[in-house]
Amino acid sequence: MRMVDVILKKRNGHVLTKEEISFFINGYTEGTLPDYQVSALLMAIYYSGMTEEETANLTEAMVASGETIDLSAIEGHKVDKHSTGGVGDKTTFIVGPLVASVGVPVAKMSGRGLGHTGGTLDKLESIPGFTIELDKEAFIEQVNTHKLSVAGQTGNLAPADKKLYALRDVTGTVDSIPLIAGSIMSKKLASGADSIVLDVKTGSGAFMKTMKESQDLARQMVTIGKHLGRNTIAVISDMNQPLGHEIGNANEVKEAIDVLLGKNIPDLRRLSLELAAHMTVLAEVFDSYETAYIELEKNLDNGKAFQAFRSFVEAQGGDISVIDNPDKLPKASYEIEIKAKETGYISSMDAELIGIAAMHLGAGRATKEDTINHGVGIRLLKKLGEHVSIDEPIAILFSDTNVARQSEEAMQQAYTLSDKKSDVVDLIHEVIK
Repeated sequence: MRMVDVILKKRNGHVLTKEEISFFINGYTEGTLPDYQVSALLMAIYYSGMTEEETANLTEAMVASGETIDLSAIEGHKVDKHSTGGVGDKTTFIVGPLVASVGVPVAKMSGRGLGHTGGTLDKLESIPGFTIELDKEAFIEQVNTHKLSVAGQTGNLAPADKKLYALRDVTGTVDSIPLIAGSIMSKKLASGADSIVLDVKTGSGAFMKTMKESQDLARQMVTIGKHLGRNTIAVISDMNQPLGHEIGNANEVKEAIDVLLGKNIPDLRRLSLELAAHMTVLAEVFDSYETAYIELEKNLDNGKAFQAFRSFVEAQGGDISVIDNPDKLPKASYEIEIKAKETGYISSMDAELIGIAAMHLGAGRATKEDTINHGVGIRLLKKLGEHVSIDEPIAILFSDTNVARQSEEAMQQAYTLSDKKSDVVDLIHEVIK
């Protein structure tokens, strides 16, 4: 088999066989195929697309390119959650304990962030003493004991994806739906869960800006799961404004604790219950989504979910006194108010710009080498549909410098006001099963 023939076949719009896809993935992973030929094929895929079967075969080949995690020693039906990424997205810290509180094991391998804020692991590391480095035996033991663990990826999971993503990033082929779907699902499938719930974001703060793109990606990932024997559900949720009120690291952990203690932060609470309900139905703990939602809501209000979070943090070395008193989490030195420049109703928020403002403060990484500052971040005082008066504070920047011009400018640009109050878009757009 010759790579040039595979390139020509896809360039001309034909369907690649499973063997041709495996040849391409294996060859690139092993270093026998050069970047220029793989780049040509990626561009052909970008323009010609892939069928559902091709995308499933691509994902399967990427999974097979490295190790897979065997979670069979964990008792029960393992369910994982994945978000395509947004601003202020801290649902893992609520969803994991919620699902664990009804006895469903959550064995989550997670990563660090590159962009607006830290990833799940960076945020957890704002808790003093918390360790994300667990060997396989400790990881499995913790899930069996506490029903929840979140740890850094171990082993060599889907190395083909890592190589392909680096190449896509410099060849203009990142935003190809089949390649995105294969990238996400290869890592999820290699991580060993029995079922997967996907939170696919759509809107200004999401990777997928339009509803159509989000639907296409969600459907492809659900189809991949079906082809490869994993029950998969996708929830398409709105990201035209940040989730909750806090953007950063330590402050996002604190907001999650607030929800676990019963505080009603409507969008964050609603989405967390939505995702957790679908996860517990897939695990066959509840017969219906409606029953699951009601029972999980009880565990959010009666403290069981908070206790599950507390036990999880303690088991991974975190300082429990910080969980009991979140004010002890890292804090920035200065608070800078962002004030409205006019009077009106907030008609739109550019969530991506708000995320960029947080990154400029040090809450995220512009490059992989950047260091996260756990104490800095943003608190939103006003969100979509709310009325503000001129000079009224609409947000607070938590900064380690008393002037943060780039962040201040980004925040001013992120808000649009109008004379009339507009309808706020539903948080949950669609559920694809």
